[in-house]
Amino acid sequence: MRDYSKTGNRPGKPGYRTPASFMEKIFAVVRKIPKGKTLTYKQVAKLSGIPKAYRAVGNILNKNYNPQIPCHRVIRSDGKAGDYNRGAGKKEEILKKEGAIK
Repeated sequence: MRDYSKTGNRPGKPGYRTPASFMEKIFAVVRKIPKGKTLTYKQVAKLSGIPKAYRAVGNILNKNYNPQIPCHRVIRSDGKAGDYNRGAGKKEEILKKEGAIK
């Protein structure tokens, strides 16, 4: 039998969920990114306290629809825009409008 202790013993749920405290740390870091600037997923993970959690940062930001959190300002380490929950084209359009990319 699978152990669901980390999700309140509810069957059908995964054995692990991202802690809300880590999510809030990510959102706090991303909220501080000024208009016209960007950070990488890796930089956000490092500033959030878990340097190797850059994939988790991407997954968390992909689920964010709060306009108060400018997740479009977080890009890939290779300088490309990366994915965005409203479409990659929209992310590039917003970043160009803000002057973060050319």
